Amino acid sequence: MNNKQHTIKKSVTLSGVGLHTGVVSTMTFLPAPPNHGYKFQRVDLPGQPIADADVDHVVDISRGTTIEHNGARINTVEHVLAAMVGCQVDNVLIQLDGPEPPIMDGSSIKFVEAILDAGLEEQAANRKFFELTEEVRYKDLERGVELAALPHSDYRLTVMVDYNSKFLSSQHANLTHITQFNEDFAKCRTFCFVHELEALYNAGLIKGGDLSNAVVIADRDYSEEELEHLAMVLGKPKVSVSKEIGVLNNVSLHYKNEMARHKLLDMVGDLALVGRPIKAQILAARPGHAANVALAKKIKKLMLEADKNQVPKYDPKQTPILTHERIYQLLPHRYPFQMVDKIMYLDDESVVGIKQVTMNENYFMGHFPNNPVMPGVMQVEAMAQTGGILVLSSVPDPENYWPYLVAIENCRFRKNVTPGDTVIFKCTLSSPIRRGIAKMHGTAYVAGQVVCEADMTASLVRKS
Repeated sequence: MNNKQHTIKKSVTLSGVGLHTGVVSTMTFLPAPPNHGYKFQRVDLPGQPIADADVDHVVDISRGTTIEHNGARINTVEHVLAAMVGCQVDNVLIQLDGPEPPIMDGSSIKFVEAILDAGLEEQAANRKFFELTEEVRYKDLERGVELAALPHSDYRLTVMVDYNSKFLSSQHANLTHITQFNEDFAKCRTFCFVHELEALYNAGLIKGGDLSNAVVIADRDYSEEELEHLAMVLGKPKVSVSKEIGVLNNVSLHYKNEMARHKLLDMVGDLALVGRPIKAQILAARPGHAANVALAKKIKKLMLEADKNQVPKYDPKQTPILTHERIYQLLPHRYPFQMVDKIMYLDDESVVGIKQVTMNENYFMGHFPNNPVMPGVMQVEAMAQTGGILVLSSVPDPENYWPYLVAIENCRFRKNVTPGDTVIFKCTLSSPIRRGIAKMHGTAYVAGQVVCEADMTASLVRKS
């Protein structure tokens, strides 16, 4: 896998009908800066809202994965995201003028071709892998579904399906390296059984589906009357079933195990919603979107816990992300209450700030004479100011907002902080920022040891 982050060199556009909505849409991939991740933008809606591709934003998993965030709802995101992962693209803005990406031929290949046509551009930032260190499992015994994510130094997936069907027996597919995806998996199409078609149609789904963008499998022999009714549902003059492989209208399969390969494709796309490239071995028996999303949520929970417990490293020679001059512009605090010297790391979910504690701090005059100890409230204040930078970074015009601390919970002081200490503050969002309210966990470190931690809630208020 690539070690550096990548985006695309230029924008590229595709158009087509959505599988489940039947709405024609135009989709454009645009280059994005480092640490941007995958974001969808509904340019057809007022304000052109942007939705982060995040498993916390999944709102529907009926025959596809739907996300909704900031008022933007996007259906069936998995094929597009699978293409991004397969091409090892980390940062891209995906603009849509409708509710669903075009289905194209029912696979990811057209998206892969568009990405490769745009070209890949290496970025300076390193990729932030999440390497699993313990097993994660999901089971649905009633459906015979079982997924396991195991520790591994690379990204590997194995998918097994068994539908107890006359034409679709047990199949499996393996991806041992992500570079296999484009050649061996990207062109594998979505599929369903004949008996599911009418139920999906009556449920208002597959409005854009036809026999050119999905493989339809017969699970038994069908009479002429049943095939005529099926043709009416599909809007076709006539349909037939291949006697050899049980596929409608004699569609040729790309692989004997195309269905298992497509399930693997779906899983790659759904697991992209974890938010970072994963290092793990995934074993899946009869996976589907519900199981994939459930596993992704479990993995993301572990990732956030690992981030929370990871001690940030500070190199004084490293160039800060934000210097004290920029912090001065963003935060309203002034001497002697500006408590953050520089910001060393900042992304959408976390921030790392530095405070050099010197004997010149005025509170040491009384706290305490002959035994200078940094007051706990000052430690929390410095941590809150660091978190304020994180919250302000969520809006495009941070200079126009006040960051207010509205709650402190579960605060603990572990060790004394004294003159000469370098305090590293790390704040990580506990949940996505909603309506200007941010919940975060803050931790302060000195020499690799936790000295203070707290759960904090902040509110962004526009300046009047």
